[in-house]
Amino acid sequence: MSALSDIEKLNTKRGLRQLFSNDELSIGKTLRNVNYELRLEKLQEELIKLQQWVTTNNKKVVVLFEGRDAAGKGGAIRRITEHINPREFRVVALPKPTEEEKGQWYFQRYVNQLPKEGEIVFFDRSWYNRAVVEPVNGFCTEEEYQIFMGQINPFEKMIIESGTILIKFYFSISKDEQAKRFEDIQQDPLKKWKYSDVDAKAQELWDVYTEYKKRMFKKTDTKIAPWIIIKANKKGKARLEVIEKLLNIIPYTPKNEALLNPQEIVITTTEEARNEPNII
Repeated sequence: MSALSDIEKLNTKRGLRQLFSNDELSIGKTLRNVNYELRLEKLQEELIKLQQWVTTNNKKVVVLFEGRDAAGKGGAIRRITEHINPREFRVVALPKPTEEEKGQWYFQRYVNQLPKEGEIVFFDRSWYNRAVVEPVNGFCTEEEYQIFMGQINPFEKMIIESGTILIKFYFSISKDEQAKRFEDIQQDPLKKWKYSDVDAKAQELWDVYTEYKKRMFKKTDTKIAPWIIIKANKKGKARLEVIEKLLNIIPYTPKNEALLNPQEIVITTTEEARNEPNII
């Protein structure tokens, strides 16, 4: 089946809906939105196949979503999980630890959330809170931070050696884009609940976050558990990229190679990211 032309796309229900939903009549913007929705739909079909492969073959998959506040982690997770079987995956976004959990081994409450056979677990922030958010905001001691940094690589090695597929995504946005998103969140009555005390200090502490993030990458970007950088200033593009990379990394079958074009999917490593000024 040949691809739809731009005129044919505009003449679909999706195209007409997008065209007249904009405040200003913009054919270019409408086509971008339609192309995004068509691409997303096809990738979500592949995600269903991926999940079926995980379930059928009793695989265990952990996907970490890290990044600055308002980087778009939650939105990406929602697009990934929108159409897959809710009984075979979990999204984990742990609150601050209880007094009992504070007395436990730091990784214990995360171990309790790891997947069973045939399950995918998406962490909307993970144990890496202790690598960046906690030390920046004074939520852990220097000793606790150093212990974590000494244990993290062996911990992830044990997870992988136990037969779990571990994928680590970092969503990178600019300081200006973060400020813009915070403003949008605060002005939206349906979203302003997301704005926390930690968010309120994020711009002021931007450089401190950057320093701890660099330390995290230097220590934990390992051969068996590398970081994958998602340039997230453009939300739609970031969502498509993270799904493409997830589909490309996990060896599920049958895989629509023509759709994914893996030779065109470039995974940005932290080494490359260090040389790009907008990845901060």
